[in-house]
Amino acid sequence: MKERQNTIVCEFDHSSSRIRAYHIHEWIFESLRLPETDIRTIHKDGPRRRVYIKFHSSDRPHAVRQATAGRVEYLHDNGELSLVNINMAGMGIRRIRLADLAPEVKEKKQYAMHCQHMET
Repeated sequence: MKERQNTIVCEFDHSSSRIRAYHIHEWIFESLRLPETDIRTIHKDGPRRRVYIKFHSSDRPHAVRQATAGRVEYLHDNGELSLVNINMAGMGIRRIRLADLAPEVKEKKQYAMHCQHMET
């Protein structure tokens, strides 16, 4: 199993309005001041109101966390202001459950390990 590396998690207020992917990208560029060249991937977890930002380098997540002091504001289109907590991701390991694999997949354990490797 692997942990998330070079990744921060932005936790949006659960009581605030939902945010579209486009607005998240704009917020990352405008508020966090992150150029596209620094970012490897962005993963939105809508139900949990989290956005994971994975960087190419290992020092960049720490720099973002330090520059923001772990908190940034988000201004919604309707004028509502939300606080976003920024933390390092990767504290802990996630287990995933695979279901409905084809009968041809004989080595299910090996397949699960491959999927976990691809997750990080």
